[in-house]
Amino acid sequence: MKVLLLGSGGREHALALGLSKGRDMETLYIAPGNPGTEQLGTNVKLDMGDFQQVEAFVLEKGIDMIVVGPEAPLVAGIADHFKKHSHIQVIGPSAQGAQLEGSKAFSKKFMQRHQVPTAGYFECDATNLQQGIDFLRSMPGPYVLKADGLAAGKGVLIIDDIQEAEEALTEMLNGMFGEASATVVIEEFLSGIEFSVFALTNGKQYILLPEAKDYKRIGEGDQGLNTGGMGAVSPVPFVDDHMKQLVEERIVKPTVAGLAAEEIDYQGFIFFGLINVNGAPYVIEYNCRMGDPETEVVFPRISSDVLEMMKACADHQLDQYQLQVNPQTAVTVMMVSGGYPGDYEKGKEINIEYQGDSMVFHAGTSMKEGKLVTSGGRVLAVTSFANSIEAAAVASYKAIDEIYFEGAYYRRDIGGDLINTAAP
Repeated sequence: MKVLLLGSGGREHALALGLSKGRDMETLYIAPGNPGTEQLGTNVKLDMGDFQQVEAFVLEKGIDMIVVGPEAPLVAGIADHFKKHSHIQVIGPSAQGAQLEGSKAFSKKFMQRHQVPTAGYFECDATNLQQGIDFLRSMPGPYVLKADGLAAGKGVLIIDDIQEAEEALTEMLNGMFGEASATVVIEEFLSGIEFSVFALTNGKQYILLPEAKDYKRIGEGDQGLNTGGMGAVSPVPFVDDHMKQLVEERIVKPTVAGLAAEEIDYQGFIFFGLINVNGAPYVIEYNCRMGDPETEVVFPRISSDVLEMMKACADHQLDQYQLQVNPQTAVTVMMVSGGYPGDYEKGKEINIEYQGDSMVFHAGTSMKEGKLVTSGGRVLAVTSFANSIEAAAVASYKAIDEIYFEGAYYRRDIGGDLINTAAP
């Protein structure tokens, strides 16, 4: 098969690694890709937002399958664009399906309709600001404010003080996150421990992938600003068989059944951002694609054929696919540019001396004058396997010791909360 993978981050590097091992893989193209993906296939300079450009390339090269990594082209309707080419399989939902991520209000209403457990909420815009403030005042803090639209993972505020929350709500509606916050979803705060579950579905059948826990805050001990993700662990010790059963029965099945009932065209990944509240799982958010950095621990654990899995999804044969998973623990640690998630400099030369078994996924790198340099806030994800969280974390930190770029920062406590000891 000839496959085009869209995206350029650590998620796509991990997906490319999985796809490249497929028995039926003939040619793997990655657009635009990064220096890491270039080792696994052919990088192509394409604008993911220019569907005509992507289409021309797909037809020229005789592409059989398109795998869409990031959310933006999905929300913009890339899967719909290729519907006219029935011979081309697209792993990624329709624009309507992608609204599960593209609109917080849409996803909350969907959950309500299908009795999927989630926090109480109020949908607020400029026309009902006072009602939004009244809703805030009706609850104890902390207060959760979510921009309705896509805000690059930064559109969620959790505020302790009611006055600050009211001010932030007004600022969001006045354009704090541009058009994304023209509508704001105000949510009740749920207290518990978060984790992520992933499904690949064709809107009727589904298969559950390994779960993960990611670490969003920039600072150790989960302090400081939110980021795109500073690390992840899979499997998650507190997600036992009982919890998995609860998640599947109360959340995954009603979600997929809801998609089918509403005839929403959905062929791709669903990321369930969940929270364990006193032993019961609730949905914090849906995403219409794999997470990053979660993909960097989930996909390396899949030992069965990834390309075959995606083909089974498109061919409506997921019920015949046998997922095989490495039982070992994977821990990934994200190395980021100094200053991230605020202002940071690009173009810092990266020196990777590490030659061991850990995997180094490129997230924000590029080549400049023959040298590997930083090109984003999140630069590299370093993933290691071991028989325990502690040992896998130690292996990742050991690898990081042999990687250098100016201003590099990483959290030293990834997975530490799950073993009750701090990582080195």
